[in-house]
Amino acid sequence: MKTRLACLSNKSDSYTDFTEFLPPAQDRTTRCLKLTKDEVVRWADSFDVLLSHKYGLAAFRAFLKTEFSDENIEFWMACEEYKKIKTPAKLVTKANKIYNEFIDVKAPREVNIDFRTREVTRQSLEEPTHSSLNEVQARVHILMEKDSYPRFLRSKIYQDLLKMQYTHCQRNSV
Repeated sequence: MKTRLACLSNKSDSYTDFTEFLPPAQDRTTRCLKLTKDEVVRWADSFDVLLSHKYGLAAFRAFLKTEFSDENIEFWMACEEYKKIKTPAKLVTKANKIYNEFIDVKAPREVNIDFRTREVTRQSLEEPTHSSLNEVQARVHILMEKDSYPRFLRSKIYQDLLKMQYTHCQRNSV
């Protein structure tokens, strides 16, 4: 019971562990992450700037996890991977996986989209192309930009990152 309650109390205002979105230590090397305040400030310029920055995306994902609403960003990222697929067979497989995980009304991580978009996407995925998920991905992008992104900018995660000149080094001995 305590574990369940602890999970619920892990809200974004009490979030203090930034290591979740730091890079993993590399085998027997020194690796430094220099996340400057300027980079973090730029994340507030636009949602697309945040998504295009490796650590901005990771911080946003970590924030959404604390809000129990990471299905939208996970869907958006799955769509980005989908667009990179080269073979038609893999395109079909990935399309089905994305549909079953995020779009279907019975999907375990269903994204919040309207009936028309869901139906158009279902029909489009009957013969998938690289652009089959563009409309639904754009809808989810708009939803995150208007809802989750402003909350992220007000969150403790983002505010704390703004306050620190962040340099993180990990050294493994040889």
